Amino acid sequence: MLSLRKLTSLVFGYDAYDPLCGTLRAVDVPVSSADCRSCSDPCDLDHDVYPRLGFEVDRETPMLGTVKPYNRQIVISTGRSDWEREITDASGSLAASMAEVTRTRTHKTHHHSTSNGKSSGHAHGKPSRDSRGPAGVFRPSDSARVSTLNGSHRTICDEDDHETVLVFPDFKVVSEVRRSAQGAQDLWDSAVNPELDRNGAFLEKSPLKTWVLPYSCVILLCSHKRRDNRCGIAAPKLEHAFTKTLEAQGWEVDTELEHPSHTMGPPLEDLDITPEQREENISAQLKDSAESKRALIIKVSHVGGHKYAGNCIIYTPSGSGVWYGRVTPHDIESIVENTIVKGLVLPPLLRGGLNLSKPNCKSLNDW
Repeated sequence: MLSLRKLTSLVFGYDAYDPLCGTLRAVDVPVSSADCRSCSDPCDLDHDVYPRLGFEVDRETPMLGTVKPYNRQIVISTGRSDWEREITDASGSLAASMAEVTRTRTHKTHHHSTSNGKSSGHAHGKPSRDSRGPAGVFRPSDSARVSTLNGSHRTICDEDDHETVLVFPDFKVVSEVRRSAQGAQDLWDSAVNPELDRNGAFLEKSPLKTWVLPYSCVILLCSHKRRDNRCGIAAPKLEHAFTKTLEAQGWEVDTELEHPSHTMGPPLEDLDITPEQREENISAQLKDSAESKRALIIKVSHVGGHKYAGNCIIYTPSGSGVWYGRVTPHDIESIVENTIVKGLVLPPLLRGGLNLSKPNCKSLNDW
């Protein structure tokens, strides 16, 4: 049985059904005209469902524009899928140390910018004045804000007080980050500072080890139950649906980070090469990752917008980050087929994202 959305798109064309499609195409966002839902309503494919009671979702408010621009997003290893309501309240945590470093460094950047007569908007995480396109569709350069999340992955480090941090949109993993103020500062200086490009900084005597992530995509699912019970309910159901659907398409799916040295070789810091050669090496590794047909699924702390549960962020080696809301297990087959495999955005689910505008490209996966 065809859903109403699918029937309407076949008869009238997708733009007639949802003007978001035309809005996104106008700013070179590759979009799909496919239905988000792969089954009829009610479901005829035995998909998992959310409970009727206690899982009310806002289906009226437009979602596009509900993502606050950021320059980078980091995900810190904790081995847990739920956390304190505010992750920065956990004394001695890397999240707490990063909050202090970020606050101090952003203040210094703001002071430096204003003292030189430059606009201060960038330093406060606001979109730059020359930003184009709809709200929520942004570039890393539109903001200096660093978004910090806790993740369900365990550290790959031997030392218990050293964390492993995923860095996006760089698509890197940084290990040996001490759970301390100095560790947070080391991470900022080498990989997080908004003034750094995607290659990062490789500082002498730094204890950190960095690799390109060995995956075609990383899927982040908000599971922060103490912030909102709906996220705690949605995340495991979405993880199961993503795993089942991707594996059916011949993909390998990890819910724990494989040590990147197994597939990517020595860390970038250990390569005796010039900066130009390092840039070429990173680019080549990112393209290899894109072809690997491997996915990493991580549960993360509050990303905002829990009234749009389930919340999902998909990062790609090409540098795009797609934020989806109101995601249900019924939508996963379409997300995998259209967004992960084909690199196309599904407008009805889109909250926003970075590096979605791809002029002269047919897919988010294009370089």
